[in-house]
Amino acid sequence: MRNLCAAFLGSVLLFSCNSDVLVSDSESISGTWNKNEAIVFTIPQIDSSQSYDVFLTLRNNNDYPFSNLFLVVSMEFPHGKIVKDTLEYKMANPDGSWIGEGIGSIKESKLIYKKGVSFSEEGTYKISITQAVRNNGNVEGVTQLEGITDVGYSIETTSQH
Repeated sequence: MRNLCAAFLGSVLLFSCNSDVLVSDSESISGTWNKNEAIVFTIPQIDSSQSYDVFLTLRNNNDYPFSNLFLVVSMEFPHGKIVKDTLEYKMANPDGSWIGEGIGSIKESKLIYKKGVSFSEEGTYKISITQAVRNNGNVEGVTQLEGITDVGYSIETTSQH
């Protein structure tokens, strides 16, 4: 039993050290996600000579009532420039099963935001994420979105394949 535990801990450490994730952060959402509530992350200074892939990470549970998700994501550069994108992500298969990874009712999805990003301006960058989900035929959108439990981001070194 002791050898089995040691082998398990060793494999966890080995795999966690091989990660390409440079920086990541997430925030829990309690209850519902208000359409006016922006989740903002400050990105620490990273090597400006490299390029990176930026991902959004979301956790949802079975209370999430849609098969897709609309997000408005803004990246604020240190000198004031803001790049804003409206993004749609598929969250469920046609049979209703969740696309994300995980065991049980909570699934985590790793969603591509931008590939090959260079953080060439010196200073602080910020990523702001708001939900923009709408019911069919409703212009106003969903005021209180249920079923999203965590929102985050990760920055990874660009894979050289």
